[in-house]
Amino acid sequence: MNQEQKYFNGCTEANRIHIFSVTKSIISILIGIAIDKGCIDSVDQKVLEFYSEYAIKKGERTIQNITIRDILTMTAPYKYKFNPYVKYFTSSDWVKFSLDMLGGKGHIGEFRYAPIVGPDILSGILVKATGQSVFNFAKENLFAPLGITVEKNVVFHSKEEQMDFYKATDVSGWVADPTGVNTAGWGLTLSPKDMAKIGQLFLNGGICNGNRIVSEKWVADSTSEQSRWKQRNLPYGYLWWIGEQDNGYAAMGDGGNIIYVNSDKNMVVAITSLFYPRAKDRIEFIKKYVEPIFDEEV
Repeated sequence: MNQEQKYFNGCTEANRIHIFSVTKSIISILIGIAIDKGCIDSVDQKVLEFYSEYAIKKGERTIQNITIRDILTMTAPYKYKFNPYVKYFTSSDWVKFSLDMLGGKGHIGEFRYAPIVGPDILSGILVKATGQSVFNFAKENLFAPLGITVEKNVVFHSKEEQMDFYKATDVSGWVADPTGVNTAGWGLTLSPKDMAKIGQLFLNGGICNGNRIVSEKWVADSTSEQSRWKQRNLPYGYLWWIGEQDNGYAAMGDGGNIIYVNSDKNMVVAITSLFYPRAKDRIEFIKKYVEPIFDEEV
């Protein structure tokens, strides 16, 4: 098996990078583990079952029927037309803010990618279902078994701190909102080796070092087409992007971050990248330059 690592821009194996939306796929794994443990009944549970204290606005019906599956497959409707990033970042409770944006006049089942505002609903569900913080649940049930170290919660006190975090290579942590709930759509820092361990876990059907971390069914369901972004003709699983021409799938984040798994070729590719605007297609790059190496080994 070819195991090769390369580091650039002064980085080493010790550095940790903000992986942006790859965080979504980590949250998906944690939802799967919570289901395996019986903390959550199924992906078909209604979201509001976990938020009995949430006051539904008069006339709101759609939000009452939205399920965990809808959030995982990006088929939940939201009230905003343009992502309200400033209001989100300056709010005191990112889960409640996301709930306030959920529903509206859209239709459940239609693909709508929610980059940041929305996925935190899953973080809130994990907290309520497990009785633990997302950070502690992840550390106990995913990170520690895989040999991944995430040191601390990261809380911003200013816009400048947030901007510095995006550029940092020496922060090991997971962003949390002012209430202490970790983000679901972004905010986790990992090394390429850490991400490769996540990919290898899925390549092995949810097993690491002979230990079952997440069910084989969850891995299969997460990496099978559950919805489709019709405008771009892109299939989607449970917060994983799905390949169509082979058994490949990926967790992808802004700027070039990716975990790519191809079970046909028994390969995992992990790349971390500081944010780069309009990053080129990473999967195209991997297929053109990396997959041929694995073909040669076979």
